Formats: sequence, C-alpha cells, structure tokens
Amino acid sequence: MTDEEKTNAVKSKAVKFKRWLKSFIPRPSSINEVTEILHSAQNESIIDAGVLHIMEGALKVSDLQTREIMIPRSQMVSLQDDKSLDEILDIVIHSQHSRFPVVGESSDDVLGILLAKELLPLLLLGKEKFDLKSLLRPATIIPESKRIDALLKEFREHRYHMAIVVDEYGGVSGLVTIEDILEEIVGEIEDETDEQESDPIQSNGDGVFAVEAITDIDTFNEFFDIGLSDDECDTVGGLVVQAFGRLPKVGESIAFNGFGFTVTACDQRKVISVDVRKQST
Repeated sequence: MTDEEKTNAVKSKAVKFKRWLKSFIPRPSSINEVTEILHSAQNESIIDAGVLHIMEGALKVSDLQTREIMIPRSQMVSLQDDKSLDEILDIVIHSQHSRFPVVGESSDDVLGILLAKELLPLLLLGKEKFDLKSLLRPATIIPESKRIDALLKEFREHRYHMAIVVDEYGGVSGLVTIEDILEEIVGEIEDETDEQESDPIQSNGDGVFAVEAITDIDTFNEFFDIGLSDDECDTVGGLVVQAFGRLPKVGESIAFNGFGFTVTACDQRKVISVDVRKQST
C-alpha cells in the first residue's frame, strides 16, 4: 500500500469515527438547549463570559422581529424638506446623529436619507449651493415583521445602515439602524459623544416619581409592577395625552389606572416629563 493510500485510509477511518461518535451525542432541538450547551461550555472554561454573552445575543437576534428593537416614530429625528441649511445644521448638531430621514408633506412621506457628512462641503462652498434633495440617498423601507437576522444580512450585503419601518397600512412606525442590531448582540455601544443616561423613572421622595414621557409602557409596567395596556400608545407621554384628549399644559394633572399624573414639562407638540404618584386605594 502506497503512502497516499495509507493517508486516504486513515482519513476514511477518521470520518467514520466522527460519524459514529456523533450518534452518541444528542443534538440540540431548540435555542434553549443550545444556550444550555453554551453555559456548560462556559462553566468548563471552554469559552469565557464575554464570548457567551455575544453568542446568546446572536441567538436572541435570530428570534426577533424589527418591531421589537426599532426606534419608535415618536422618538425619530426627521428633517422637513423645506428646512434651510441653518435649521438643518441646528438639528444635526443638537441630535448628534449621523443619518436623518427627510420627509415631505407628512411624516409618512419619506423622501430619502441625509448623511450629516454630506453637509460639510457646503460650509466651504457656501450656502447658495444648498439643495437638500440632491443630497438624499434612497430610503430602504421594511415591514415591522421583518426578521432581524435577515435585516442584518441585507445591511451587510447592500452596505446601508438605516431602514425605515412601516406598518401594515404603509405608515411609518419607526426606524432601525445596524447599530441597533449590533447592540442586541454585543450590548450597548457608546462613543465619546454619548452622555451618561439617567434612569427614565426617578424617585423625588414622598411617593412621587419623575418620569420621562418617552418611557415605554413596558418599562413603566415593570417598575410599578402593573399591567397598563400598550395597544394604543407606546409611551407614558402617549397615555397622558390620550387621557386628556388633547395636549396638556405644564401643571395640569389627571388620574387614571390608580395613578396621578402631573405634567412638569412639554412643548408645542408633546409632553416631555411628568410626575407620577400612586393613588391610595
């Protein structure tokens, strides 16, 4: 038998042995079982805690839809197509985002995406060269039900970083970025411009809590151990406006679902913060 034949024979036996060995190892049939195997590997020091965290994040993403991680419409920073360069620069500087949806007659009329870096040459060339529509890139539109793993693959293949999310009626319900997906896998990604975020619900003492209006209802429910419905509103501010039936003014109060809400800050379009007190029964 030649050396080559001996080598091939050894390889054949190795393949057969691996197949035989696998027959004695149960294959995982669910994500939970895969997670258990990963935890066992971490306990045996085969992988470290950081690797385990990333693997668990990747498994979680495979089971999520876009609606579960998107930035809701109420928190989107969009630009009107009739804004001047000075007005747009003011919004860009204040928000510190790198990409902005540009809308026309309504917030559902998305004309495209503006990259903040596209404005830099205008500061050198002069404002008379400003033509917002010529700077826009096509907006990618996706449904709320799109799976996150499929979206991440599209982000990578087509080299875009933001998608506009629409509901079943074609209305804009939010947006999602590649960073949002990566944060689901590896955890919060912060850069040197990010400020330390405070808790959206903070105690002021005497049973009064300061609550940011953009706090989602799930977070509010978990904090106060209650079950407010989020069928019609996504945020605490939305619930308060719905209860008033109009946009309230600072200092106005209303009670519902066992809580008293007092508006502490608002502008011409939305409630910004409220004080919340649980009512005695």
